[in-house]
Amino acid sequence: MTTPVTDPAAGPDRDTPPPLLLAVDAPSLLHRAHHARVASDLRDRGGRPAWALHGMLRQVLDAVERFAPDRVVLGFDDRRASERADRFGAYKAGRAEKHPELVEQIDRAAAMLDAMGLHTVTPAGLEADDVTASAATWARREGWECVVVTSDRDAFAHISESTKVLRLINGGIHASPLLDPAKLFTMYGVPAGHYLDYAALRGDASDNLPGVSGIGEKAAALLLEAAGSMQAVWADVEHAGGATLVAALDSLAVERNGRRVGAGVLRRLVADGAREQFEFNRSMMAGRDDLDLGLTPDVRRSTGALPLAEDAVARVAGHLGVTTTTDLAVRVLCGTTPASRGA
Repeated sequence: MTTPVTDPAAGPDRDTPPPLLLAVDAPSLLHRAHHARVASDLRDRGGRPAWALHGMLRQVLDAVERFAPDRVVLGFDDRRASERADRFGAYKAGRAEKHPELVEQIDRAAAMLDAMGLHTVTPAGLEADDVTASAATWARREGWECVVVTSDRDAFAHISESTKVLRLINGGIHASPLLDPAKLFTMYGVPAGHYLDYAALRGDASDNLPGVSGIGEKAAALLLEAAGSMQAVWADVEHAGGATLVAALDSLAVERNGRRVGAGVLRRLVADGAREQFEFNRSMMAGRDDLDLGLTPDVRRSTGALPLAEDAVARVAGHLGVTTTTDLAVRVLCGTTPASRGA
């Protein structure tokens, strides 16, 4: 059993793990909870729709209980302005229009969490993805560990030795996979440091970003394995006409008893607009990682720190009208010993 970290200011100890920052993509939790719980028609004590809010809160509580963080930050999208939509008018254009009752709950979510004493960040013109990206960078810089909770694959680009991503799937927090660099490589055949290149080649239909024509997931992974990085790919294209790349791709194919694909992949990479599409996708998918999250690592009772005040947690959670959730909130947010680290 490890001793729980109670004061990040006390300095590193070889017998204790680094302090942990939990970074939550709150809109992804709200959307998933809405679709999973809409049939319940849960209302809060004021009669307003609350099924998405309740589902989101339960998943936040489950995540806190599972990971026992020292700080929690929850990211939200700016719903009034979008730098990405300003750059690309069709950004996320393929998504279905949000249900009005979901929108109403999204608009109330940050205020509810703040009232409990949790820490939310809604960056101007940006998204929750930018908050989680900045959280991963903050944790690495400060010598912390970070767990990002999201259903968005873009967050995989931030996986590192200090940051893991809990990819939400059906079954909730406890049934979702926790991805580290090794698991990410097993899934995609791509090192974490090159996942953004891989995603930019593949594209993202959910954001309405087409990939490089003719380069699917398998070709993208093979390309990065052969060349090491897209920087190396473009350098070889510019200075050697792609000859080294073709040879490396064909060599891999021969080793695996497959057909030679080097010439075909090169043709797709040098086609009109291919590099521009890759670079555009990369810039759109890369989360801003330099946001000021308002976190102070060396002050124990500061923004985002647990435990929270019991009266505020009980009052706000209680307004949702689900006694078991109120009890869970008080236990995991107000206890002095985080459940997972104390077990």
